[in-house]
Amino acid sequence: RRLALKKNFRPLGYPIITFPGEVADTDEGEIVAATQYVAKYAGIIVMDRFDPAVAYPLLTLRLNIYTDPQKPISVDPGIYEFNGPTADSPLMVTTNFSLTYFSVAGELDGGGMPAWLLICDAEGMSVLTAWAAGKFDAETIAKAVKTFDAGAKIAHKKITLPGHVAVLSGELEEELPGWEIQVGPREAVDLPAYLKAWQ
Repeated sequence: RRLALKKNFRPLGYPIITFPGEVADTDEGEIVAATQYVAKYAGIIVMDRFDPAVAYPLLTLRLNIYTDPQKPISVDPGIYEFNGPTADSPLMVTTNFSLTYFSVAGELDGGGMPAWLLICDAEGMSVLTAWAAGKFDAETIAKAVKTFDAGAKIAHKKITLPGHVAVLSGELEEELPGWEIQVGPREAVDLPAYLKAWQ
């Protein structure tokens, strides 16, 4: 591999085909060998036994090895539903950083309370990082509210900010006239209790 890449040795520049079943006696051994081949740049892996339980971890490994570590993993901006929300359910907002989304989503799902979650495009940054970089501000939130027509989904015109960016509430009131800006908890773990008391 090094010869092909560094020394431009063309005969070794072709994709590498591997057969993990030939070096393993058990199904588990074949999977382990296949994961080693993925990590060692195999272009083609031919499995003796193939089912979704084997394919999924191999594909996940392959995709995670070749992701750019400098590009944050993010979710798509939009409005997400939790526990069958109605027009009277709360609307919360956060950034599209995947860890933030999954923390908030897990607490909303686990809490069992219906809610809407508006995800703003903050280039995959967390709430505080995006706020400090100017990517998560009142203008960005107001734009997301209008872009995804959040007002049509709720009857109360209330939006809940993450607690860490409570300073945005005044600016957001100017950007969204007629809306009541509320400040939620600083940590996702406190969301279920907040939603039970929400009015």
